[in-house]
Amino acid sequence: MRTVILHSVLVILGAALLGCGDVSSGDSAADNEESASEGQQGEVVVDLVESEELDFQVVQLADNLENPWGIAFLPGGDMLVTERPGRMNRVAPDGSVTSLSGVPEVHAENQGGLLDVVLHPDYENTGWIYFTYSNPQGDELTSTTVARAQLEDDTLTDVETLYVQDPPKEPGRHYGSRIVFMEDGTFLASIGDRGLRDPAQDTEDDAGVLLRLNEDGSIPSDNPFVDDDAVNDAHYSYGHRNQQGIVRHPESGIIWAHEHGPRGGDELNLIEAGNNYGWPEATYGREYREDEPVGIDPDETDEFVEPVIQWTPSIAPSGMAAYDGDAFPEWQGNLFVGALAYQQIRRVVVDGDEVTDQEELLADELGRIRDVRTGPDGFIYLLTDDANGGIFRMEPVE
Repeated sequence: MRTVILHSVLVILGAALLGCGDVSSGDSAADNEESASEGQQGEVVVDLVESEELDFQVVQLADNLENPWGIAFLPGGDMLVTERPGRMNRVAPDGSVTSLSGVPEVHAENQGGLLDVVLHPDYENTGWIYFTYSNPQGDELTSTTVARAQLEDDTLTDVETLYVQDPPKEPGRHYGSRIVFMEDGTFLASIGDRGLRDPAQDTEDDAGVLLRLNEDGSIPSDNPFVDDDAVNDAHYSYGHRNQQGIVRHPESGIIWAHEHGPRGGDELNLIEAGNNYGWPEATYGREYREDEPVGIDPDETDEFVEPVIQWTPSIAPSGMAAYDGDAFPEWQGNLFVGALAYQQIRRVVVDGDEVTDQEELLADELGRIRDVRTGPDGFIYLLTDDANGGIFRMEPVE
């Protein structure tokens, strides 16, 4: 077991904030109140942030994590946290870290490694943990791969490979790799363009797409291209560059996804089945060296789906949560986008399929934000992308 050294500052969690219960794990309000009365250790690293809607503080729960990438919440209070070099960890509420055995071999180079992790929506009955990683395919080739496993003590068991990107690619970047479950029990998984651009418009290539799969990895019969011999049946949408944030909005059910653009042109997209989102033919991004447009502006053509909003200069978005907790009632339904560039959280207010406001939070306070998730306690959890990355929690301040 690796133990993370934390400062012994006791953070008292208000029972009034937690009394609503943990919907995802089925805990009662009384269970959560008991947990809150015990408190959790952590270091208050940002005392007070005055946002447009409310005030909050930030507590660090753990550090000494090497490029953490994804976080998921187990029933009982523990968290699963992936580290890009290839470790999946169980992190206890006191910050102690235990590395799990049974993780498949990953190709941890450049942007590749062990990436996202999510629980099956009915985890307490199924026990399935879903994760993505860069899968070595020989001769420096790798594929974004989706797998699932069971957790027994501190070991992943019954590991099943659900989908392997085809064909594999050589560049070690743009793996995509976020997973989100749909209301019908299927799930979406993103695969980046792998840095090669053109495959994102090749409908027989898995690069630059969103996949839609059944929970066992089979292909749903109602996928948008199952009757089109020119398109891979698993594809749900295509023309994406590198999607590292995707959520299903808790109120509208809309699928929101963001993706990196080159030198600007980061996009927030409303995802619908069968759509082509334009990369690299239509983008607001520019070439890194020549400072020239990569393609035409999306608003100059009806051939592709235009982003709902775009960020220029780039914020390098990674991770996203659609807030549905009770600790921050003023933020219900807002999107929270992590940003690697400018090291911030971008709070995005949506009304149906429109963005009505944005607010920058924690700019240059914590470092590069890799993932953002709503915890079962209603607080917002963050991962920082660093060789000494950490787990942080945003809590309301009365």
